[in-house]
Amino acid sequence: MEHATVIIPLVIGYILDLILGDPRWLPHPIRLFGNSIAFGEKKLNTNPFAFIKGMALTIGLLIGTIAFFYYTQKLISSYTIAYYTFTSIFVFYALANKSLIDEGKAVFTALQEGIAQGRKRLSWIVGRETDQLNPQQIKTAVFETLSENLSDGVIAPLFYYALFGVAGAMGYKMINTLDSMIGYKNERYIHFGKFAAKLDDVVNYIPARLTAFLMLLVTGKLHKIPFVVQYGKQHSSPNAGYPEAALAAILDCKFGGPNYYHGKLVDKPFIGTNDRILKDQEIKTVARINQKVTFTFVLLICMVYYFLYYIARQ
Repeated sequence: MEHATVIIPLVIGYILDLILGDPRWLPHPIRLFGNSIAFGEKKLNTNPFAFIKGMALTIGLLIGTIAFFYYTQKLISSYTIAYYTFTSIFVFYALANKSLIDEGKAVFTALQEGIAQGRKRLSWIVGRETDQLNPQQIKTAVFETLSENLSDGVIAPLFYYALFGVAGAMGYKMINTLDSMIGYKNERYIHFGKFAAKLDDVVNYIPARLTAFLMLLVTGKLHKIPFVVQYGKQHSSPNAGYPEAALAAILDCKFGGPNYYHGKLVDKPFIGTNDRILKDQEIKTVARINQKVTFTFVLLICMVYYFLYYIARQ
């Protein structure tokens, strides 16, 4: 890809996310992804061959998504304004940093109004049951979510945009949406969503570790890499533990532990050992880390593409 056709939409999309986030009034392709998945699941999630049907749905939706964005870009490539507008808008749609930070801050604000308000607002952004959580557990859940979703919602789509353009970024978003909707190990989805869940693990392998590295880099904590490796690989998820461990290392705190999901107690391992009380103002620290990591990775992508362009001209 030509460097300008990658860098310009990337910068515009990044700035749009920085300013707008994810306004609820704005139509979003992820809602269309979700509706497509829900329709396919309703039609196909039956025995026998639930695994095969789930795999077929996942592959079909992924190929359809990649093909749509690839061929649309190809069709409008000679129309400069249309190309840059289309690409910039979907880079913006691929990112979720501002909305992620805003949701995290909203939980802390609600928690200051009362424990019930904090629990309710947290339930909007996490899968665990929140009705019995104490303030420390609520804050912990927010920080875990902000770190994990910095990988899923920001660095991973940017990573695949850098490699494969908007088709790569939106293809990743389709995989991630599939996992979030059908990638559960419960009776309904254990077979049907297994392929989507495994595919999500594969595509997040590098971005999760890259996110953890960038978090340590922007905070000057690269000496904490052994900590991240030690605790990251103990997590039940092959990927989520790494950004969570990075944030636990930066804040010198303790994440993880048992939580209830859909009525079932899940005993997750602890990340870190310092069981200190998290402070309200630390949400600002975590928000700054997310912003610094996003900016750094956008800048890194721009630098790499410009360097490749410079080398190609020599």
